Amino acid sequence: MNQIRRNLSTDEQLALLKRGVADLVSEDDLRRKIERGAPLRVKLGADPTRPDLHLGHAVILRKMRQFQDLGHTVIMLIGDFTAIIGDPTGKSKTRPPLTLEETRANAQSYLDQCKLILRDDPEVLELRFNGEWLEPMGYADVIRLASRYTVARIMERDDFKKRFESGTPISVHELLYPLTQGYDSVALRSDVELGGTDQLFNNLVGRALQRDYDQEPQVVMTLPLLVGLDGVEKMSKSLDNYIGLTDEPHLMFAKLMKVPDPLMENYFTLLTDLPQERIAEILAGHPVTAHRELAREVVGWLHPGADLDAAEERFKAVAKGSIPENIPTATISVSELGEDGRVSLARLVALTGLEPSNGAARKLIGNRGLKLNGETYTDGHGSLSREDLGKEGGTVIQKGKDRFVRLILEV
Repeated sequence: MNQIRRNLSTDEQLALLKRGVADLVSEDDLRRKIERGAPLRVKLGADPTRPDLHLGHAVILRKMRQFQDLGHTVIMLIGDFTAIIGDPTGKSKTRPPLTLEETRANAQSYLDQCKLILRDDPEVLELRFNGEWLEPMGYADVIRLASRYTVARIMERDDFKKRFESGTPISVHELLYPLTQGYDSVALRSDVELGGTDQLFNNLVGRALQRDYDQEPQVVMTLPLLVGLDGVEKMSKSLDNYIGLTDEPHLMFAKLMKVPDPLMENYFTLLTDLPQERIAEILAGHPVTAHRELAREVVGWLHPGADLDAAEERFKAVAKGSIPENIPTATISVSELGEDGRVSLARLVALTGLEPSNGAARKLIGNRGLKLNGETYTDGHGSLSREDLGKEGGTVIQKGKDRFVRLILEV
């Protein structure tokens, strides 16, 4: 995905854009829009409820990049206002709302990370916030918008239906969410809206509202939700089954080597540009070789200057139980030690940033997820002495398979 490709035929463009797509409503509409020859306005809305992106987000961002490479304008719409409501999609209970300040703080991280994949060129990238048109709306405006859709149609949504039938409360503001998101498409006059398969209903609402506002309805294109490293749930930071867009090359390489075998074809299709024939050829070979090819493709794409050989060698060394040579170093002052000259290992883990708190560190230790100088450590209330920390070469703390910190006592 490196060059603008405006010279492709309509059929060639459609073939490229349809790769990996789950829903396309409709292909005929998309063909007609492309054949006009004018750049399309392609929208992706994201509520910045969390500040970091992962490869699950990259699936849709790659599709946006393909539109950019074909000369179309993509609109990265930050739902700073809709995030205050909280998208109820897939939720079994009402989500806690965020403040406008929280959503805008998260949004900056979103925008910075999106540009790792998208072309940062004003000709093909437009950045917008839906607070621009939603925040100024008055009560009468909301009533007029609500009059354009029926409760029966809103209740067709599977998650609303299940919650209603089970007696789980549904707040009125949640019923307004699909309308609010759909109105974004009206405000932006989008030609195409992208989203995950879980957003199909919301995006179709936008298509219906555009028609009601005498606009040409947008094409709705959804992509599969990338299943995480646990092989069960969709990729999510909260489930710790994710690969972050900003993960270091060696860490990203190691995580990709752990993708469950049944998901390999999906990962290759959604995260690489390799032809399907080549993917089939790779998957027909040894699984380790296939994982290696996937890791090198994805890491090489997100980290163009990375030393892939070094990342692979580090993975092999760690897999054999070795401690890599080049690992981060952290220092601890003697002032951190107690009167008895000791400090709890849980506190050290938190100080190094491997866990956010002493409690989280104790939980990690109790789950046998931490090693000290290569040996599994299981005492969540254990401590290290000044002599332990002062040994030559420092103390190596390891979280999981490939997160290391060398701790040095500063005297």
